[in-house]
Amino acid sequence: MTPYFGLLEVGKPEAGQTVLVSAAAGAVGSLVGQIAKIQGCRAVGIAGTAEKCRWLVEELGFDAAINYRTESDLVAAIGNACPQGVDVYFDNVGGEVLDATLLNLNKDARIIFCGAISSYNSTGPVPGPFNYWQILARSATLKGYLVSDHLDQFPQGIAQMREWVGEGRIQFKEHIVDGLENTLQAFNLLFEGRNEGKVIVRVAT
Repeated sequence: MTPYFGLLEVGKPEAGQTVLVSAAAGAVGSLVGQIAKIQGCRAVGIAGTAEKCRWLVEELGFDAAINYRTESDLVAAIGNACPQGVDVYFDNVGGEVLDATLLNLNKDARIIFCGAISSYNSTGPVPGPFNYWQILARSATLKGYLVSDHLDQFPQGIAQMREWVGEGRIQFKEHIVDGLENTLQAFNLLFEGRNEGKVIVRVAT
């Protein structure tokens, strides 16, 4: 439900627009791009390995994917992948990726602030985005988003997602770690960028 309501209710994408999503190979990001495609948008994902980028494009149908670990100029890389600019940015990481995206926004762009995993483990103050002023310059909107704000709409969202999954229009991947004793290891996968899709701890078979 997080990608469903975040993109459709907060991002409000329109057909023909460009949707950019960070942590695109994760449980949320991978669905954001697929929902964007269903809405008739160009979907571009940012991920941390070449394998993840290939999965996004070749299997999930993203139009382009950016490996942020190998790009020396992330601003330019986003510009190349989004030649018409970014209309909707689904932000799961914050930090340098957000900063680079701000310089590629279109006028009246929407930013869904869903997460900031790049700074969760920081031990000192985290500076704000250097390019924050672009929100003003481009009349953009940045909104903090919690899926719990849409609890009353869950039946509608579940029904629609079930339909899309049944039609084969939505694919997903589960990264299963066996054993309750390995919960910490599973949790750390998220911060190390080594998970593929939804991380699940299986406690019994």
